Amino acid sequence: MTALTGQGLDRVDGRLKVTGAAQYSSDTPVANVAYAVIVGSTISTGRVSAVDTRAADAAGGVLAVLTPMNAPKLPGANTKGPPNDRALQFLQDDMVRYDGQPVAVVVADSLERAQHAASLVNVTYQPSRPNVVLSGTGDVYAPAKVTRDETDSNRGDFDAAFAAAHVRLDATYTTPAQNHNPIELHATVAVWQGQDRLTVYDATQGVYGVKRKLMRLFGLSDDKVRVISHFLGGGFGCKGAAWSHVPLAVMAAIAVGRPVKLVVTRQQMFAFVGHRPPTSQHVSLGAARDGKLTAVRHELLAHTSRFDEFVEGCAVVTRSLYSCPNVRTSHRLVRLDVATPTFMRAPGESTGNYALESAMDELSYALGMDPIALRLRNHAARDEGANKPWSSKSLKECYERGAKQFGWARRTRAPRSMKDGNVLIGWGMATATYPAHQSAASASARLGSDGTALVRTGTQDIGTGTYTIMTQIAADALGLPLERVRFELGDTTFPESPMSAGSQTAASTGPAVHRAGLELRRQLAELAVGDARSPLHGLSLEQLDASGGVLFAKFDSGRRDAYVDVLSRSQRPEIVVEASTRESEDRAGYSLRGFGAQFAEVRVDPDLGEVRVSRLLGAFAAGKILNAKTARSQLMGGMVWGVGYALTEQTRYDLRDGRVVTRDLADYLVPVNADVPAVDVLFVDEVDPHVNELGAKGIGELGLTGAAAAIANAVFHATGKRVRDLPITLDKII
Repeated sequence: MTALTGQGLDRVDGRLKVTGAAQYSSDTPVANVAYAVIVGSTISTGRVSAVDTRAADAAGGVLAVLTPMNAPKLPGANTKGPPNDRALQFLQDDMVRYDGQPVAVVVADSLERAQHAASLVNVTYQPSRPNVVLSGTGDVYAPAKVTRDETDSNRGDFDAAFAAAHVRLDATYTTPAQNHNPIELHATVAVWQGQDRLTVYDATQGVYGVKRKLMRLFGLSDDKVRVISHFLGGGFGCKGAAWSHVPLAVMAAIAVGRPVKLVVTRQQMFAFVGHRPPTSQHVSLGAARDGKLTAVRHELLAHTSRFDEFVEGCAVVTRSLYSCPNVRTSHRLVRLDVATPTFMRAPGESTGNYALESAMDELSYALGMDPIALRLRNHAARDEGANKPWSSKSLKECYERGAKQFGWARRTRAPRSMKDGNVLIGWGMATATYPAHQSAASASARLGSDGTALVRTGTQDIGTGTYTIMTQIAADALGLPLERVRFELGDTTFPESPMSAGSQTAASTGPAVHRAGLELRRQLAELAVGDARSPLHGLSLEQLDASGGVLFAKFDSGRRDAYVDVLSRSQRPEIVVEASTRESEDRAGYSLRGFGAQFAEVRVDPDLGEVRVSRLLGAFAAGKILNAKTARSQLMGGMVWGVGYALTEQTRYDLRDGRVVTRDLADYLVPVNADVPAVDVLFVDEVDPHVNELGAKGIGELGLTGAAAAIANAVFHATGKRVRDLPITLDKII
């Protein structure tokens, strides 16, 4: 049987999605459900002095109105879990810390009645003056860590090397705050079943993380909380942690004694469910006349909230992407009156990559070198920051294949030298890279008497195709046809797997599913060789193979024993196994990353300054590709996101009162179909024996890195104007 893993198979859940049968969290049918609506603050900092709920209480269908004055105080309200956990605001005090913070929750017997009653809640405030301006003054500090990395790094002597460099570049690049806008809004359905038993249907990237959060907040034991998330309409980081609406939904369910559904509005997506913080990045490059880098400095300033911490690790990528003996990086945060930022697709990597790759493009012009030639001149044969070899690296092949397919050799070097009539044409490129993470995971597999298998794990499908690739992996490991394997996920009653974030799901959960399938097949083979009635009796396990639900001898395919027959003779109704995997020990001696090369073509109207991306191409190397179709979709999605990243997306604050003024998709602009050009994705074959037992690297975020920089570099090539402050809007071109 030909291996299913790697084939570009259609999504196994595709029909459910296109027919509307896939149940997302807010779709979950729950009897007697009530509806909750959050009332958000209309100030950014201060106190709630009073909440008048009389009109809301008297409105039809209202079941409860929770405020800081009457909400129950939870035993674990001030506790936090791992670093990716967030400090929440759910009516535990009268403090207002940021614009749109929840200050009341209205529960009614219909959504419309809850919305109406919420509009009747009158909140009186004692406001104070907020500060939302990112600057190098004020409450600036160095965080203790940058997720998994050190805050600062230094190798060699940057100051001396930069002073002696023949060519120097010193520039600051800024990126604005950006907000998540997945199609599916955050949503929670909380079912309080009495006697401290809770079931929650949540739009989350981590069912186990939500479970642990609720256990801590409400003082519940492990066996009393179940979290379910079968389908997710996009996560991209914002659904990685439990935000304030989750405990608020549970509090509401307890208060009214019936299930409660709470769906965050599009406007509230800009309030309390995280965002990508704005950054100011100071990049300094020194080089010899032949283009060899001699000095690199990358300094980050970003904001975080006053009550929690999130670090956008922009400078981490600079420690290893290019070869240079003298490199200094640092990360600094300033506390402002904003909600806590969070992970947003390729956090740190995409933001820092934009600055570094823009600077490299600027340096190429200063040196009179081709941008690809400059990068090849400084290709890092090993990770000089960590002083480790790469587990695999096919970046040179990505440059070569991408440039050939894009037609890079036809590019003329001078800005404004390529035109189509009056329209300016620009070509730009950038390097893409993202870490190849892996975490511990578990999975179970069950083979029934009918010869079908059920494989389960508590992971999530955030729209990436996890249902499909896990079914492929399981079918290959089990030796079964795809149609005889059912894969289930998204439930804390299943074996635990990590949060679906950091592009780690395939590389973490995949090996656990693979191992569970192999272990089940091993136990089945043991039954066969130990059974005198089996044609395989007396053979060793090493002499057996499996395909199509049949065990057979490698040396004689005529000696066969079907799975159903093995089970039938053993008088066992099923075989059930569970397997776990940890981060591969082999990884410790290597640096592990996926790489790619991004190419962009833009068309710029010289009179109006309008920029249109007319072509995107990416060549990527990410180990073994588990499904060519879903992988291509993931990389294309990241590249399209780069269009918005470079040209349109920005969250704006009113500097007078700290309020977000871009509160919906009318003001916060994301690319629509008319903005998206032809997108071409190339895979560079790569074998990585160290990254994990499947040889797969994550790709969900790799496609975004480099995309914004490639577009920005193309805009400079077209216009001769270097825009260092994203987004690149027409006023910055004219």
